[in-house]
Amino acid sequence: MPLFKEREVPQIELIPGYHARFVHSEHMTVANWQIEQGAGLPEHSHPHEQVLNLISGEFELSVEGEKYHLLPGDTFVLPGGVSHGGKGADSLPDH
Repeated sequence: MPLFKEREVPQIELIPGYHARFVHSEHMTVANWQIEQGAGLPEHSHPHEQVLNLISGEFELSVEGEKYHLLPGDTFVLPGGVSHGGKGADSLPDH
C-alpha cells in the first residue's frame, strides 16, 4: 500500500488561481486543490465521477446551471458527464 505525503507531491497551477497536487492510482485520482479567492473555473464535464470535499474557505459551485455555496466540511458528489464550474467565493450571499 503506497503512502503519499502531500508536502512531497509537486504542486501545479492547472489554470490561473487553481493550484493542485494530484495522487494517481490505477482507477482513481485524488486532487488536493488550493483555490485563490475569486478565481473562476470554466464550465466543463468529464466522464468520471468526482467528489468535492471542501476543507477550508468558501466555494461557489455551479452544476448544470444550479448554484451551491459550499463551506468547510461540505461534500458534493458530481456524477460523470455533468457540466459544472465555479469560483473561490468571496463570501456567501445573503439568504
